[in-house]
Amino acid sequence: MNRNVYLLCIIVFLQGLIFYGPVATLFRQSRGLSLNDIFILETIFIILMFVFEIPWGYIADKIGYKKTLIISFFLFFLSKIIFYYSHSFSMFLLESIIAAISISGISGCDSALIYTSIDIKDSDKAFSYYSASSTSGFLIAAFMNSFIVKYSLDLTAFWTIIPYGLAFILSLFLVDTQEHRNLDKLNLIDSFKGLKDNKSILIFIISMALISESTHALCAFLNQPVYLRSGIDIKYFGFLTAFMQIGCLMSARAYKMNKKIGTKKLYIILICLIIGANLLLIYLRNMILVVGMMFVIEGTFAITQPLSNTIQNKSIVTTNRATLLSAYAMIGDIIGGFSNLIMGKASDISLDATLGVCGALNIIALILMLVFFLNKRNCFTNK
Repeated sequence: MNRNVYLLCIIVFLQGLIFYGPVATLFRQSRGLSLNDIFILETIFIILMFVFEIPWGYIADKIGYKKTLIISFFLFFLSKIIFYYSHSFSMFLLESIIAAISISGISGCDSALIYTSIDIKDSDKAFSYYSASSTSGFLIAAFMNSFIVKYSLDLTAFWTIIPYGLAFILSLFLVDTQEHRNLDKLNLIDSFKGLKDNKSILIFIISMALISESTHALCAFLNQPVYLRSGIDIKYFGFLTAFMQIGCLMSARAYKMNKKIGTKKLYIILICLIIGANLLLIYLRNMILVVGMMFVIEGTFAITQPLSNTIQNKSIVTTNRATLLSAYAMIGDIIGGFSNLIMGKASDISLDATLGVCGALNIIALILMLVFFLNKRNCFTNK
């Protein structure tokens, strides 16, 4: 666990301090956006992520992970400043564009830097702490939101700028690894040989993309109307968001669960829990049970993240790690885009229909995950 891991954990902790998180929709609406505008911007964001993933990964393998992350973290910092000063669709569009460029640059590159900075046997532990650090930051931000929002919505966006600036400064102290230095003759076509040689990882990526998009919809968009219909007052949303992050902190113990249960069994258990909680939300109206199901979804999905990072990194045997990780992320973006379209259509019917679509996506993800683990050539997981 060297300096890179410690610094990146601190950086994602600071970037988790999104003080406007629990009221992000309300903030945008207060600045003149409609719900339709917000979904349009989300769609544009996903498309741009898809466009920039591969170029950024290729650049990272060429110039080094450190330089790529420094540029990306600066752009992330800049996007928060623009977000604070946005009062029109065009300004929020500019913020979305810069954020997409930034996040697609960070995507895969942070994971590659961590993986190449430690012993392989410590990867689960490192990614577990990395995931938990981000969650810890958002937990604190969500809790503090309940106090900051009493004064003004604008303050929640203003205070978010400061930790992002600090995160950029800390990125200057990262240390690059040697993995990218032997890539002078590497071309983009060669970068995809790993995908051709290992088709089973594509099944895993699609499965995780379906779970990721459905749980994101459940925990970021659908949770608020589900809370309201169960009788929970909007003034408690900040505290509920903070409470959910406690469940996400279980990701810090993912590597221990993996050792005791085994990757295959653990994934199956976690996905089944997500499916069960998801489907129960269609019928439940009791506020305590509703909060409990959301807690289960948040916590179980968080556990899958560090394990997913390890599996994806282990599947790469070439030195163009960031490029392939970006390719994986790009595939996830495609799946996420289609999933959003389906859930968007379902939302025109009813809330329960949307919850049902999320459940269906998670069931498909479980089937694909079983196919992945049944592949006898799969050597990236244990037990």
